[in-house]
Amino acid sequence: MATDRILAIVGPTASGKTRRAVDVARELGGEIISGDSRQVYRGMDIGTGKDLEEYGDVPYHLIDVAPAGSKYNLYEYLRDATDAICGIRSRGAVPVVCGGTGLYVESLLKGMRLPEVPENKPLREQLEGLSLEELTVILEGMKTLHNVTDIDTAKRAIRAIEIQTYYREHPEAAAMTVPGNPLPAVIVGVEIDREARRRRITSRLDARLDAGMVDEVRELLRSGVQPEDLMYYGLEYKFLTRYVIGELSYSEMRDGLEIAIHQFAKRQMTWFRGMERRGFLIHWLPYDMGVDEFVAECKRLYEGEVGSAVQMLD
Repeated sequence: MATDRILAIVGPTASGKTRRAVDVARELGGEIISGDSRQVYRGMDIGTGKDLEEYGDVPYHLIDVAPAGSKYNLYEYLRDATDAICGIRSRGAVPVVCGGTGLYVESLLKGMRLPEVPENKPLREQLEGLSLEELTVILEGMKTLHNVTDIDTAKRAIRAIEIQTYYREHPEAAAMTVPGNPLPAVIVGVEIDREARRRRITSRLDARLDAGMVDEVRELLRSGVQPEDLMYYGLEYKFLTRYVIGELSYSEMRDGLEIAIHQFAKRQMTWFRGMERRGFLIHWLPYDMGVDEFVAECKRLYEGEVGSAVQMLD
């Protein structure tokens, strides 16, 4: 078996990719590396869909590695994921990357290297009083906004401006952001049609609300995490926090969140289709494929002579 390769299983939210990744990792003797930008935070379990009970005896990495309220970033992810891959390979196991954060997965597979960008307090103070719209205009003047999460909140926009400012002032650091050597990988996408995806998102949202997602947010706030820091994470934590602090009614929260998750899933698929245009070979398999059939096909692809998942880079 080609244990120097990585297997990546990607797909939109509610496609069932975590369960698929666990099944495949168990068959291949693999360990899972989360490719989710929010599952790194401790105490944010229901809202991020960690579903830890699904892993069973399969080891996993990059889940619960940072405190809620902190700002774990792409630099840290690439550093930690690279360390995890080295550790997994040293044990003779297969690294199985699973996630829906396209930026994280794509950057990792490209072999991207990033410098750590320090905090710029004077710049932050200068930007602090500006509206999100004003910050967006500034950021648009500094880079093309491929990643809409940069302007999801004012705090995110300020951090993005801080990073771009650092790169302008330190061009040698910006040069490090170009892709390195692509990692040998096989990418499998879990394909789900729009209507099935919408049904599963709605059903899962209601199930998570019933499971105590509101109480999870209340507990995070009681533990000292500030409301604006929770809202920084977007989606569930943005809407639920606004509900808990009285800015939204329950129905406004639930309905607004459902719409936002549908929009998020669409953006995820747009990212993955963009990866294909940027030269990544993604093997799409149906979300409702039988377990044994899905695992067998992933194993065949992983062990086959398919070359690198990255055909070219822009």
